[in-house]
Amino acid sequence: MIVQRRAVTAVLAAATLLLAAGCSSDAGGGGGAGGSDTASPSRTGPSAAPSARVTETAPPAKGSVKVLRTVTEGLKTPWGLAPLPDGDLLVSSRDEGTITRVDTKTGKKTELGEVPGVSAAGEGGLLGLALSPSFASDHMVYAYFTTDSDNRIARMLYEEKKPVGEQLGAPNTILRGIPKGYIHNGGRIAFGPDRMLYAGTGETGERGLAQDKASLGGKILRLTPEGEPAPGNPFPDSPVYSYGHRNVQGLAWDSKQRLFASEFGQDTWDELNQIKPGDNYGWPEAEGDSGDPAFHNPVAKWHTDDASPSGIAYAEGSIWMAGLKGQRLWRVPLKGTEAAADPQGFLKGEYGRLRTVVSAGGDKLWLVTSETDGRGSPESGDDRILELQVT
Repeated sequence: MIVQRRAVTAVLAAATLLLAAGCSSDAGGGGGAGGSDTASPSRTGPSAAPSARVTETAPPAKGSVKVLRTVTEGLKTPWGLAPLPDGDLLVSSRDEGTITRVDTKTGKKTELGEVPGVSAAGEGGLLGLALSPSFASDHMVYAYFTTDSDNRIARMLYEEKKPVGEQLGAPNTILRGIPKGYIHNGGRIAFGPDRMLYAGTGETGERGLAQDKASLGGKILRLTPEGEPAPGNPFPDSPVYSYGHRNVQGLAWDSKQRLFASEFGQDTWDELNQIKPGDNYGWPEAEGDSGDPAFHNPVAKWHTDDASPSGIAYAEGSIWMAGLKGQRLWRVPLKGTEAAADPQGFLKGEYGRLRTVVSAGGDKLWLVTSETDGRGSPESGDDRILELQVT
């Protein structure tokens, strides 16, 4: 009897271990790493058990885009977009340094105020916007912008009850010293599922900055809401989360809390990357795929004439990427951290340069055009926000 009881106990223990292993491999990634146990194309990141990959399904290889309506027109150099809890939108003007509220039902635009200290030149100016993860209680709006000396991130109190034009409080700088240039200023900011602030930066045309882990240029940064290096970052006492980037202008998380980023190439390949903490994405030694195991290869790539990517968003199992020079919206269906099919382009040339795309919930997206950024050819001299339905 004792032998039988021991045998049964051993069988139950083994079954418990197998069940625990199965649950662990299926778990979504969490928090700061923006990752999971699912396999990624990185040769430097952790590998997943084979069972993790087969648990994820891909959306159809072909999707669709329907333009539901023009939300508003008459925007000048729009760049960042932040949806408010009530459904309205905040949009930044790169060159004018202002933040405007857009009523998504009527299209009415209300200027909240001008961000002091913005120095707009070339690709620099007032760029990305993000709302505090505690916006309902603290009413803080975060902005990434170029000054006379650097790029920086600041937060401002948004007080709706104040007079129009005076609703933004004075900027409280939480991070300064991001390199600035006439080109490659990065600028996208977003709070992740871990409630930490992520920022995409550029190397300003000084290629060596991308590989210099002591520089904030050519990186993805991860910060606390107060601007300190976030707990769990891969490099001690550093906000650097990943490096070897040329010019990151798009950040988005999938349904498993994995981070993706879009990046400008030089002459050959633009990239969509899946971001792993501490990984090296190759610039300037690599552009596109690399045979060097030290560098993380992209999920998808495009010739620079077809993309020049800026904002990205996740919806309906795919990453949606706004193309500037390519003048189209790209769809990349995902299976785990890999492309499940070839990228598919939509709206080619219909609305000109496309700057920012943001999830509007479910199968809806907000899309911002960029024809007034000095490189477009606007017929009406302004830009617009569109509402899209996608599959």
